[in-house]
Order: sequence, then structure tokens, then C-alpha cells
Amino acid sequence: MRCTSTTCPESPRRPASQHGFTLVSLLFILVVLAALGAALAQVSLRQQLGSAAEIETSRAYQAARAGLEWATFEVLRNPAPPAAAPACFATTSFTLAGLSGFTVTVSCTRTPASGTVADGTTSLAFFQLVANACNAPSGGNCPGVATPQPTYVERQLTWMVSR
Repeated sequence: MRCTSTTCPESPRRPASQHGFTLVSLLFILVVLAALGAALAQVSLRQQLGSAAEIETSRAYQAARAGLEWATFEVLRNPAPPAAAPACFATTSFTLAGLSGFTVTVSCTRTPASGTVADGTTSLAFFQLVANACNAPSGGNCPGVATPQPTYVERQLTWMVSR
């Protein structure tokens, strides 16, 4: 049997205002997914930069520590003649072979400036050693960086040595 207009109701049709609704929904979903992807990429980038900064900070610490060990060796290696008070070395900057990219600046201050401090029968001279390590020295010395850099890392360590 064939439908006629009186025996079969007409099939429901969508109103003209609903044409293209699927396309709009699809575009909205694509925009949301693209924004989510961009946000995840940004989070990943920040995590990578944070990890790199932590590694560089550890390297700066090791460079400063090596500078302090060198300075301690310089102060303690040669015994001073009995009549002479040991002296500090001049402020020195150097690079380390194992920590490329880092410069260490080491300074020494003697306390008291001349003579020694008596501790019973022992005469002591005190040396404050300061090592500053950085990855962007200014004029070959740390601290450095005339213009701020996002990858700049610096560590300063201090030891007091008696002799």
C-alpha cells in the first residue's frame, strides 16, 4: 500500500533554523580541543625549563664548592714561616673543565688583617673564603649579567678556615 497525503502522516522535518547545528558543534569542540592541547604544551614547556634550571643550579653549586676547595688548598698548602703571618691570595676567577659554561670567582679575607689570634699557646689566623659561581660572568667575574637572562644561575658559598 502506498501512502497518500490522507493515509500517511508527513515525516517530521527539521525547521530551517536548525540546519548547520552539527557544524557549529564540531567547530566548538575543535576549538576547545586546540586550546586544551596548547595548554598542555605550555605546561610541558614549563616543566622542561624548571628541570633545566634545577640542573644548572646544581652545577653552579658544584662549581662554587670546587672553588672553595681550591681556595682552602691555596690557604693551607704552604706553611708560613714562623715569624710571618699567612696572607690571602688575590681575588681569582677561573673556569672548570668538568663544569663547562661556569666561571668561579674566589676571594679571601683574612681576620685579623695582620697578625694572629692567640688560643693558649696556639696562634691562629682566620680566612673567610667566598666562592661565587655563575654561568654568565660579567667581565670574566661573577656575579655577572649586565642584562637579565632567563637562564642565568649563580651560587655563592662561604667557608671560614683557620690556620
